[in-house]
Amino acid sequence: MQIAVTPKVRLIIIGDEILSGRRQDKHFSKLIELLSQRGMQLSGAEFISDERDVIASTLARSFATPGIVFCCGGIGATPDDQTRQAAAQALGVELVLHPEAAHLIAERCADNERRGQGSGDMSLPENQQRLQMGMFPEGAEIVPNAYNKIPGFFVHNHTFMPGFPVMAWPMMEWTLDTRYRDLHHTITRVEHSFLVFKLPESRITPALEELERKWPGVKAFSLPSMGETGFPHIDLGVKGEPQAAAEALAYLRSEVLRVGGELIPPQK
Repeated sequence: MQIAVTPKVRLIIIGDEILSGRRQDKHFSKLIELLSQRGMQLSGAEFISDERDVIASTLARSFATPGIVFCCGGIGATPDDQTRQAAAQALGVELVLHPEAAHLIAERCADNERRGQGSGDMSLPENQQRLQMGMFPEGAEIVPNAYNKIPGFFVHNHTFMPGFPVMAWPMMEWTLDTRYRDLHHTITRVEHSFLVFKLPESRITPALEELERKWPGVKAFSLPSMGETGFPHIDLGVKGEPQAAAEALAYLRSEVLRVGGELIPPQK
């Protein structure tokens, strides 16, 4: 049986404040949620520092691999924001002012002026500094920012967004629904699991290995618990295409019983 292949989705979180614990990441769980709603799934995530060379080396490796990547953080215009520069470095291209980004940033400055917050005069030093946020690697496209108009950018299947969830999450949704709509629900996957008692994980491992040989498109999983909230047990399960997963689940249940496992918790 051949299994359709969809591009893997990865997440890169950039920011010393995450690694130091000053802020807690919220993008990981949100992207999983957004992908799940569209029948997609996350295949990996990395958390890296603000150092330009670290970002550049991570992105150089990432640009060289297939798949879809979301990058959060470091696209502002202060000295600790190095993602735009690192992306250009990794691609071997120049940073250039994107004309549409420049227009949107100017609109934002004008909006601020109408609210009595600063000036819309783009010749002022502070507004010239804001234009730095529209400097993207040559060849990049903008990613709309519904919150304050200052866009992110897209290049080589990588979407770059600010670290603020109020900005990043709508940009994730826009990207998934605009650039990758044809990947929504292309594969129907299900996940089934059940609890097993009085069974060491080592005894059921051969059955898990045999299961994946018999049903190549199905993944088996085993999550042991030491019984912190009850009795020691294993959360055993399968995930994959519905028919194959159902067959594999039945096989796994029968193997659990065959090797002495129990499906009902012991009596206290």
